[in-house]
Formats: sequence, C-alpha cells, structure tokens
Amino acid sequence: MIAPVEPPGLSAPPAEAGKPTEDARARLLQAGLRLFAQQGYSKTSTRELAEAANVNVASISYYFGDKAGLYRAVFVEPMGTPEEDVARYDGLHLTLAQALRGFYDGFLEPLRQGDEARLCMKLHFREMLEPTGLCELGITDAIRPMHDALLAVLRRHLGLAAVDTDLQRLAICLAGLGVHMHVGRDISDALVPGINDGAQALDCWSDRLVLFGLAMVRAEATRRGIPLPELD
Repeated sequence: MIAPVEPPGLSAPPAEAGKPTEDARARLLQAGLRLFAQQGYSKTSTRELAEAANVNVASISYYFGDKAGLYRAVFVEPMGTPEEDVARYDGLHLTLAQALRGFYDGFLEPLRQGDEARLCMKLHFREMLEPTGLCELGITDAIRPMHDALLAVLRRHLGLAAVDTDLQRLAICLAGLGVHMHVGRDISDALVPGINDGAQALDCWSDRLVLFGLAMVRAEATRRGIPLPELD
C-alpha cells in the first residue's frame, strides 16, 4: 500500500554527473510516468527509474522520499481536475448526443495530446487493475464525481425520478467504452494497425462512441418502455 511520503529534508540534492540538478525532479517524474505506466509499480525498480532519468538513486529519496512517494507524485501531479471533465457533458442545455460527445471527448483528449497524456491515463487505469492503495484516492477524487455526473445526465434524459441499479449498470457500460480506448489501446493497435493513429482516426472514434453510446441508452429506454424520440 502507498501512503503519502515526505522527503527526508536533505540540505541539497545529490550531485548528478554532467547534469544540472534543477531538472532532476522533472526527469524523475517523466521516467516514473513512462515506467510505471508500462510496467506497473511493483515491477519497476528504483535503479531503473534512476537510470532512465539519468540521476543518482539517492535523488529519488531527496525529491520524493522513496519509490512510493515518486509513484504518488506521478499519479497525482499531471492530471487535470474532474470538474474540467464533468463540465464537458453535464450542461442542462445539452442534448443526450451532445452530452455523450463531451463525455467521450474527456477520454479521447489525452490521446490527442501525445504520449505524456496517454501515459497518465494508462497509469490511472493500470492502478485500477493493479491497485497499490492510490486507486481509492482516484475513485473518490476523480472517478466518483464523473460517474455521478453521468448518472444525473442519464436520469434527466430518461425522465427517471431516481437512480437505480440498472442505471448504474448503464453508466458503467458507457464509461467502459471510453476506458477501453486506453486499457485496450495496445490490443486494438495489434488487431487493427492504424485504427488509433492521428486526429482523423480519433475524430472517427468520437463519432462512433457517441453512436454506440446512444444505442446502449436506447436499449435501456426500450427495456423500461420509455419513448425513444425523447433521447435524440
């Protein structure tokens, strides 16, 4: 389990051969993001981290306390706020299709921003599959607000008085389409090379995710006997 770690308060950072010390912390964060996202926490050693960042192993202790402290910094620091993501889809003026587009854009935007943003998302999803103790923090601070906002959107468009278990299932399935864009990225790249490459491919994914999402909502509306035109 990972708990907050305070640096030990060394008077100066350890000297790095041929490298200025002021960017050592940033290099460790970059190396940690890549290695933790690709290998997971337990399979990444402090030696690997130090070598990838071109710093002394002691730099990890100086800047982050230990490997757990570096992992926590990598997990927390680069991500945006859940409020920014929720604002994409919770507007009362939005149609269901517009709301779903905003919802899925929150998943696709990191893929448009390059490797660093994509690795951030991959790390967070890996934490769900291989929890170190920070998963609970991510659920409480980020995933729960987004899930609750999606439930409110669905309840409003379906005209339901309250959230029930089947609406929870629908929200989880809708989110699963977006999550798979990250946790299944390597698999989909192998199955269909090029399907995720470039802005045009991501624009197509945005259209399809909305289309598939609407189909899922319509299926639930049909099951409940709710008129379909109200969802468009």
